[in-house]
Amino acid sequence: MTPDDIRAHFDLQYQASRAHIDVPLLVRRERLLRVQKMLDEHGAVLAAAVQADFGMRSPRLTEVADFFVLRTLLSHTLSHLARWMKPQKVRTPLFLQPAHGWIARQPLGVVGVISPWNYPVQLALAPAITALAAGNRVMLKPSELTPHTSAQLALLVAQFFAADEFCVVQGDAAAAALVASLPFDHLVFTGSTAVGRKVAQAAAQHLTPTTLELGGKSPCIVDADCDMQDAALKIAHGKLLNAGQTCIAPDYVLLPRGREAEFSQAYQAAVARLFPSIEGNPDYASIITPRHYARLRTMLQQAQTQGAEVHTIDPASGKPVAATVGTLGDGASRQMLPSLVFGATPAMALMQEEIFGPILPVISYERLDDAVAHINAGPRPLALYWFGRSDAVRDDVLRRTVSGGVTVNDTLMHIAHDNLPFGGVGESGWGAYHGEQGFLRFCHQKAVLVQSRWAMGSLFYPPYGARFDKIMGLLRRWL
Repeated sequence: MTPDDIRAHFDLQYQASRAHIDVPLLVRRERLLRVQKMLDEHGAVLAAAVQADFGMRSPRLTEVADFFVLRTLLSHTLSHLARWMKPQKVRTPLFLQPAHGWIARQPLGVVGVISPWNYPVQLALAPAITALAAGNRVMLKPSELTPHTSAQLALLVAQFFAADEFCVVQGDAAAAALVASLPFDHLVFTGSTAVGRKVAQAAAQHLTPTTLELGGKSPCIVDADCDMQDAALKIAHGKLLNAGQTCIAPDYVLLPRGREAEFSQAYQAAVARLFPSIEGNPDYASIITPRHYARLRTMLQQAQTQGAEVHTIDPASGKPVAATVGTLGDGASRQMLPSLVFGATPAMALMQEEIFGPILPVISYERLDDAVAHINAGPRPLALYWFGRSDAVRDDVLRRTVSGGVTVNDTLMHIAHDNLPFGGVGESGWGAYHGEQGFLRFCHQKAVLVQSRWAMGSLFYPPYGARFDKIMGLLRRWL
């Protein structure tokens, strides 16, 4: 689309949202059912488009990581939407009675969604589904790094929705910047912290509220009493799903000192169980572009040059291999071998940047206090994972750390719980969606007070005098 086309689509949605402020339950449900029908009838086409964009990413991976999440979200939303829409009664304080009040949950109007490439269907449609449930119009700008998926989304959304209900605009980073600058009633962005800052600045020009989901350095704390085999398997799954290209993937492990060899062996066995081979395995995704692939190779090689011990795992060979240029993964398929990095230092790029790939640094700690201090010394992460048996230790860690979300004795799974809000904190983002929290994020909660003809508000009117002083004295004692 040209810039004029994008603005015209926004104007169409803006005018429609102002002309039809009240959006009945039946209309909202019917829109959600259209999204459901689109996925049911055209999921295979979308999965093929995702595979074409990645080079290697099986439709089964897209089924579990994109479609299953969306189907559970749709089911949950359809089941609860009528209750979420109801005005919320509130208690009225005695001095305002017999007035009564409630909170009306109204659509905001037009919601913009700028979505990323790593889960190009799920992260495009999940916020759109919730915004539609809240009665809004939606403009979606998907990533230019997944052009096949973005094109299919544009075609399908245009087939199932009128442009003033839900539309998809395509284009490069300049198009995304234009979308971010439009006067939306709310804007959702999922991506890097650096770009998130730019989106927030652009939205601020119109005082547009934003939801930013930005990722970051999400830690795994392995406690001394955990089941190492179980922890390694779950960490490997969380790290290697989509080849590590997941915003809440474990970014590094904090491990009790002296357990390095045990963890390395357990992680190697876990990789072999999940992915018996890497090259040509459709369940193990490619790195999205040659540029991203080169960045990961450079990051790993820098760590090795600066003294880190790198264990690159080739499950087909049955043992770790030296992390040389020829063994990091094939450049054509961009299927990068998983690696563990021991002895990483804060100066290394892989400890400064979100990795977004199958590289897992392992940081040894002497005391749990040291692990907590390490986490708290950096920006607050989008996710935190803890593995252990002691509820008391778990609760102590959760009290002393702040993160967007937590999964205990597993990874990733808190994102699949529709009654838990999903979002970041600090540099990992702000605002949360999913379930009712997401519905409220895309609503205006309007305060309504209905005054009674028997109201006593005149007691507070001027002119003030002895009667006023007596009334205020009584109220002070009552309050």
